[in-house]
Amino acid sequence: MEYESVLIVKPEVFIYKIPPRASNRGYRAADWNLKEPTWTGRMRLVAKGTTCILKLEDKTSGALFANCPIDTYPGVAIESVSDSSRYFVIRVQDDNGRSAFLGLGFGDRSDSFDLNVALQDHFKWVKNQEQIEKEKTEPKQELDLGFKEGETIKINMRITKKDGSEGSSRTGKGKGTGGVLPPPPGGLGKIAPPPAVAAAPATLRQSPGGSPAHRSVSGGGAGTEWTDYASAGGNQGQQNSANANWVQF
Repeated sequence: MEYESVLIVKPEVFIYKIPPRASNRGYRAADWNLKEPTWTGRMRLVAKGTTCILKLEDKTSGALFANCPIDTYPGVAIESVSDSSRYFVIRVQDDNGRSAFLGLGFGDRSDSFDLNVALQDHFKWVKNQEQIEKEKTEPKQELDLGFKEGETIKINMRITKKDGSEGSSRTGKGKGTGGVLPPPPGGLGKIAPPPAVAAAPATLRQSPGGSPAHRSVSGGGAGTEWTDYASAGGNQGQQNSANANWVQF
């Protein structure tokens, strides 16, 4: 059982008598007597299944004035005029199948926009329903994912070892282990430590004041601070022997 659903309701619309179409250029609202509409009332757009009907009814009593069955949009049943977005030409039919073309107008552009959107949404839904029914009747083409004769595939897998390192399932000659250099062999590449230096005996280290070259020369007055530089040459051998105990770095 199909229920009748209301798609849109407009409380006030205007109906006009229109002259026959003179050419294929389309209808023009300027050719109508827009100041004197033939009828004023309510418009309801209803749907029953895939059928859509535009009904013109009396504002107060709801009595039916005319029916406009719409089978497609845009189409012959309802057509926009060429000079305004607020006016349409509709084809009304009576119970005997007789039809006539009338002018339909709205006082506001938003009302005509709502009618356009409601008709487009309804016929979009009808198209989707037809596509669903078509898919139910027609067998679906099964997708063949099997291998054709002579076809092969190549798979590269990375296998994780027990120690946590990754290895390739395919081993090649002359290839390293993932770019990591191996450690050097034991004993090679190590720098030898410097040789141990024997420490000089503590007794051989002398302060500059205690060296033979710095000793005061006797004579020339007791307690003098001056050094006889002439005697330094005679003591050079002693100084060299003393300096031999120093370590030279």
